[in-house]
Amino acid sequence: MRTGIGIDFHRFAANRKLILGGVEIPHERGLTGHSDADVLLHAICDALLGAAALGDIGRHFPNSDPQYKNISSLRLLSETKQKITTAGFQIENIDATVIAEQPRLAPYIPKMICKIAETLKIEASQINIKATTSEGLGALGRAEGVAALAIALLNARKAA
Repeated sequence: MRTGIGIDFHRFAANRKLILGGVEIPHERGLTGHSDADVLLHAICDALLGAAALGDIGRHFPNSDPQYKNISSLRLLSETKQKITTAGFQIENIDATVIAEQPRLAPYIPKMICKIAETLKIEASQINIKATTSEGLGALGRAEGVAALAIALLNARKAA
């Protein structure tokens, strides 16, 4: 069994869609970033890569590479799954928390879980997503952006 932790932060920006967990969330601002800036999926990718000792999302999908400009983070998650599978691991579970003062995310969590499970080809019951606020503290509390934390548990696949 191997565990990995991921964390990501992105600022809000005008004229961008807000994408979290692969789901478009109605909001007046999106997140700034080279890709679609999906902080939740980026944290999950880092947790998976970390558990497999494969580095981090920036190593595999650098923001200096134009092929990742505006890419869906669901594609990055799918490629991350391929990398950990090739390294001999399977996903046991993922637990993640999104920290945002706004918008309210609870209504979108079931759809996020379904998108992530579908992309990773695992059961929805292997994924838990929570949302919280920072109670008005700091940049997140001032609604300047969104953060996400994730932990993943991997298991080495048994040889056939």
